Amino acid sequence: MDGGPKAGGARSQFFTRKPLDRLLAEVEGDQRLLRALGPVQLTALGVGAAIGAGIFVATGAAAREVAGPALMLSYLVAAITCVFAALCYAEFAAMVPVAGSAYTYAYATLGELFAWIIGWDLILEYGVSSAAVATGWSAYAQGLLAKAGLAVPAALAESPWRYDTATGGLAPTGSLCNLPAVLVVLAVTAVLVRGIRHSSRFNTVMVAVKVAAVLFVILAGLAYVRAANWHPFAPFGWTGLSFFGHTVAGQVDPGGKPVGMLAGAAIIFFAYIGFDSISTHTEEAKNPQRDVPIGIIASLLVCSVLYIALVAVLTGMVPFDQLDIHAPVSLAFKAQGMGWAESLVGAAGVAGITSVLLVMMLSGPRVFLAMARDGLLPRDVFGTVHPRWRTPWRSTLLVGACVAVMAGLLPVDVLLHLTNIGTLLAFVIVCAAVLIMRRTHPGAHRPFRCPWVPLVPLLGMGSCLLLMFSLPAANWWRLLGWLALGFVVYLAYGRHHSTLRAS
Repeated sequence: MDGGPKAGGARSQFFTRKPLDRLLAEVEGDQRLLRALGPVQLTALGVGAAIGAGIFVATGAAAREVAGPALMLSYLVAAITCVFAALCYAEFAAMVPVAGSAYTYAYATLGELFAWIIGWDLILEYGVSSAAVATGWSAYAQGLLAKAGLAVPAALAESPWRYDTATGGLAPTGSLCNLPAVLVVLAVTAVLVRGIRHSSRFNTVMVAVKVAAVLFVILAGLAYVRAANWHPFAPFGWTGLSFFGHTVAGQVDPGGKPVGMLAGAAIIFFAYIGFDSISTHTEEAKNPQRDVPIGIIASLLVCSVLYIALVAVLTGMVPFDQLDIHAPVSLAFKAQGMGWAESLVGAAGVAGITSVLLVMMLSGPRVFLAMARDGLLPRDVFGTVHPRWRTPWRSTLLVGACVAVMAGLLPVDVLLHLTNIGTLLAFVIVCAAVLIMRRTHPGAHRPFRCPWVPLVPLLGMGSCLLLMFSLPAANWWRLLGWLALGFVVYLAYGRHHSTLRAS
């Protein structure tokens, strides 16, 4: 593969690609992460990142305000979109078994500038999704405390602002910050600094608890399903497509946001981002060429089946317009007079969301590590691996601090939407990178090959762009603002300290 900045004569440094052999060489020595994860642990990381975020936080709002019972098809559409991207991720993860995920793949195929864009985007994805999950954890935890006769003071119980669906803006709540969300972020950060073995063991236990809870909800809830609750099946329509905020097909809510089945898919897409986080841990896999593709695909399939089944039961138990926005599953059982089940599901929700938070916060520092190795971020801060625990401990602490601030101050609605668009952009770039790599390096060793190329990558790009266009215009502006800030950082620091530039 062509590499250094001198390759290609007058070609700009922006489009200089990183050689594959150099990528592999950088994970040797004392800055390499500990290889301790097998296929079961990797699959558990993917399931841990997914189950909880969509079911225990976003389902209520998405069904009640955007898609109705058709939300089960929204999950199916999102799952199909993820399958295309997952196959592309699996090919790259097997080829390039190093930390960095889509950032690393973009550097090897599209060049330094695109790598920076996707790396900066991934930081947004994992950081903001962690904050969104922490706010969901806070809602469930406060519900359990209330049952025990305890209550968090109102000034410390939620974000200072809430999202007003009628106006599309923010309204004050009178609170100072969401203290429970801040505390859980700090606790998870401490676990992550300690090491990948401790983190993965904790995650595996939490995954077992919440999968058991999801199966319980599905089986116990079947007796309370009423087919009448599924009518109308798609009260907001089947589409909800928009283009940069301008409605193309479907309805809009009072705030001007698109609603409908496809709009629901764009919103709950957040629930599936777990599988791509597996690729950030490729450097910590025992046999990455085999185990990472297994983990990516297996976790996506498990989550898809459980999501669709649970949403079908949930919307069959309670009319969609009566679902609670913050804790839809536990309160659905309360509506059936099953108080003990409500407590059980609430406790499992806290455990499940904790594992989501752990995996999301585990992934961000690995992207920082890859960018610091390339000189695009300060190596002594983001590229330092602890000599004993073999974790990127400094960047983990920094990510924890930033997530704590967001979780304490921002409402969950804004965080969910911002996460979705960042994730979809990452998927588009990975799908494009597979097409480019197949053309420029057809003979490269591929332990796992994405099938039906170029069809699968093209379908992945098209479906992800379709969902991106279905998101409210405000999300595009937030994304563009974040990327503009990143471009300033790159021009001021990364471009001048790039290791490819120095070589």
